[in-house]
Amino acid sequence: MGELSLIRVTDVEYIKDYTMHLEFSDGTEKVIDFLPLLKGKMFEPLRDKEKFVQFGLTHWTIEWYNKADMAPEFLYNL
Repeated sequence: MGELSLIRVTDVEYIKDYTMHLEFSDGTEKVIDFLPLLKGKMFEPLRDKEKFVQFGLTHWTIEWYNKADMAPEFLYNL
């Protein structure tokens, strides 16, 4: 039986506006524009750019100041 490996975000770099460069645990790199993704109760406040840049990297993904996060698999499949 093969080893189950979960994808995770291993590095994140803010580029500009609502765009970030993400690196994943399998070495894949993506540049993502988050603006179209900032919908719903948890993500609407992040449309304020000063709040958007208040993020950190957890063991699995990006998390913002208000505890909003996005599944690494979701980000990987964008």
